[in-house]
Amino acid sequence: MFRKIIIRVLLSPVSLIYGIIVSTINFFYETGILKASRFSIPVIGVGNLSIGGAGKTPHIEYLIELLKDYIDVATLSRGYKRQTQGFRFVLPDDNALTVGDEPMQYRRKYKDIIVAVGESRAYAIPQIIQHYPQIQTILLDDAFQHRGVAPGLNILLTAHGALFTDDYLLPSGRLREWRSGYTRADLIIVTKCPATISTDEKNSIIKRIRPKKYQKIYFSYYEYANPYSFYQSNHQISLDKQWNVILLSAIANTDYLLDYLVDEVNSIHEIEYEDHHIFDVHDVEKIIKVYQNMESEQKIILTTEKDAMRLEQHKESLFKRNIPVFVLPAKVKFHDNDGAAFDDEVRKFLLDFKV
Repeated sequence: MFRKIIIRVLLSPVSLIYGIIVSTINFFYETGILKASRFSIPVIGVGNLSIGGAGKTPHIEYLIELLKDYIDVATLSRGYKRQTQGFRFVLPDDNALTVGDEPMQYRRKYKDIIVAVGESRAYAIPQIIQHYPQIQTILLDDAFQHRGVAPGLNILLTAHGALFTDDYLLPSGRLREWRSGYTRADLIIVTKCPATISTDEKNSIIKRIRPKKYQKIYFSYYEYANPYSFYQSNHQISLDKQWNVILLSAIANTDYLLDYLVDEVNSIHEIEYEDHHIFDVHDVEKIIKVYQNMESEQKIILTTEKDAMRLEQHKESLFKRNIPVFVLPAKVKFHDNDGAAFDDEVRKFLLDFKV
């Protein structure tokens, strides 16, 4: 802890310079020196103030599930760490290298929606509308700091165990802008909550966030389903205390996932990489070696859906070596009556939208 404090103090001048730059850009947008684009269809932004770990992907999927049966939905991401540039629609034969892991996940899971990537959302949105004029709403993935587009509904996520109120600016902390940026949000979701949370704790968090009168706060958590085979998705298993798990992950924070698994399986061995890590041949050999050296008959490799997108290019190699890889799906659930209230707010925004 003391070491972290020293590092934070040493990096604080850099954070201050970074904060001044961010503040200047925000000032230009707020005063109209820079203009944010607005569009003739409803645009919903989902993002956070920190660098990852708040659960944007599952919450985008929640919105897709909420809307896709009623209106035509498109998602737009920048395609982080992809090896291509510019705007493009995500096609079934794309992969995490060409479009990024999250857009690829949306494409695989929701074949009837339009998925696109583009660094410039202000350029990409007209491209989507031009090619698919039937689209009725666009979900912006991780666009809270992208001020070039003004979403009609701005949803801010902050993780239960890492509230933005307790964080600091990069590089001394994980915030991408000053905490005051939360005032741009219309709805705030405290994500990755425990499966049960008391009213007193919720009120304590609300007090720390200090929402504005126009903001509403909701509390969500993850519900994990049975893992499915990386090679054949209709093959599922149930986790129990007989399983010894090698958890393969390259996501921003695994604490929430570990808290779940520790009560479900016999043992957990972690193989952890930085967020959005692209697995190479050397990584795969390491994974196989760890699996083969584990002294157990009841053992599997378990990974997340997002990680599975980046592991996919090595699927044939893993299959030939008879390595059992399973994928753990997560679904967003809301506490108490928050789900119905959140859904109503989204529907109200869409119904009341005017050009």
